[in-house]
Amino acid sequence: MDNLRDLNVVVTGGAGDIGAAMGAEVCRRGATVTLLDRKSPDEASDWVDRVSANGKADYVQVDVTDRSSVESVLAAIDPLDVVVSNAGIVIPVPFLDVTQEQWHQHLDINLTGCFNVGQTAARLMVSRGTRGRIIFTGSWVGDIPWPEDSAYSVSKAGVKMLAKSMARELSSKGILVNVVAPGIVDAGLAAQVMRDDPSFRAQAERVIPLGQLSTPEQVAKATAFLCSEDSDHMTGSVLLVDGGCSLFYWD
Repeated sequence: MDNLRDLNVVVTGGAGDIGAAMGAEVCRRGATVTLLDRKSPDEASDWVDRVSANGKADYVQVDVTDRSSVESVLAAIDPLDVVVSNAGIVIPVPFLDVTQEQWHQHLDINLTGCFNVGQTAARLMVSRGTRGRIIFTGSWVGDIPWPEDSAYSVSKAGVKMLAKSMARELSSKGILVNVVAPGIVDAGLAAQVMRDDPSFRAQAERVIPLGQLSTPEQVAKATAFLCSEDSDHMTGSVLLVDGGCSLFYWD
């Protein structure tokens, strides 16, 4: 399990369940990890400790919507081999009740945040001659609408097209761009809703053919695959880790 040895990997949204699981997994495989998140170092300490227990990990506070901060932080990381743009939010709201503020929050963080991180990383890789990898966290709802998730679904659909556009233009530079697309993950806000609303959990599990929510660790293993040489002939791809959600198993 050392197929990422000697790589420098950056994970945004690293002070959260999925981002920390990604960081821990690539650490276990030998990578040096830098976690980025908008939380203060004190707020992020538990997640950073989880990752550091598996290898070498640093933490830098940054907001992915702040372009100049993103540029400054990424420029200081050299070499920059892999960037996982994972930061995101989801606020479940019926479509008729979505406010402009909520709409812009989703697009600013989930989509423009990926643009800021992805373009900055790509420019640095090109200027340094690095044949690197950029990975975005998408979602199965980028293709399949889930009730009360319109703003989130639209933002993730945009992330998929951003990755495909980048992959086409950056292939000649040796830069691979892919998406890992989780299903319903037992983490973060989703986990909270599952705990507070057993009927929602039952509904969510019912539409997953494998009968279980995804774990952060399952998503992390798929992400590590995209970081590794095993995915050398993949670019512009969307790797679903959804337990079959997108198969429409409505029983």
